[in-house]
Amino acid sequence: MQIIFEDNHIIAVNKSCGEIVQGDKTGDLTLIDAVKDYLKKKYSKSGNVYIGLPHRLDRPTSGVVLLAKTEKALIRLNKMFQAHNAVEKTYWAVIDNRPPKFEDTLEHYLVKNQEKNISMAFRNQRSDGKYASLTYRHIASSDRYHLLEIELHTGRHHQVRVQLRQINLHIKGDVKYGFPRANDDKGIHLHARKVEFEHPVKKEHVTIIANPPNEVLWNEFMNLLQNNRFNPVYQV
Repeated sequence: MQIIFEDNHIIAVNKSCGEIVQGDKTGDLTLIDAVKDYLKKKYSKSGNVYIGLPHRLDRPTSGVVLLAKTEKALIRLNKMFQAHNAVEKTYWAVIDNRPPKFEDTLEHYLVKNQEKNISMAFRNQRSDGKYASLTYRHIASSDRYHLLEIELHTGRHHQVRVQLRQINLHIKGDVKYGFPRANDDKGIHLHARKVEFEHPVKKEHVTIIANPPNEVLWNEFMNLLQNNRFNPVYQV
């Protein structure tokens, strides 16, 4: 577990692929449990440790998870995550196909299948669908894969994964949404890169950035970006 930000009110963790944020039927150790244990040891607390969760990441996804250390912070963060544009969320996704445009905004209506734990995306409005919007930008390419930077305008179930699939872009390792094979670590190449928001107590602007996993393909893209060899060429 990597702590990337902490003060008296909030704490942020760079979650690894495969880590589960909240408890489920597997009974596996959760990220919340790990953070509580970390705080208990760091501050020599003998009793219970309070941790609130204003948002979550899917188990196979890596990146920034923001947690509240006080009830006041949690209440305010909950309102911010529910409000439009109060929290800016940026993801990175490694995909199999070159996107049709350098930059584009995708809008769909998502319908969740609870039984199969998947979402379906539709272009036309539906009574059982939730509006979903994101903007992607193509920022790098390797020999076989492409890297997108994605700004989420809404927060829906499996939103990035299902909306990209609608334009024939599949996240590496994401067999649930069309990639042909799983990654060795059972994760997917989707990373919550950055969150920006107003601090719930101090009212200061906060930017939290998480590096992607230390993995061959992610490292290749990081090297491309650091060496400024990342501008894809598109014909207008």
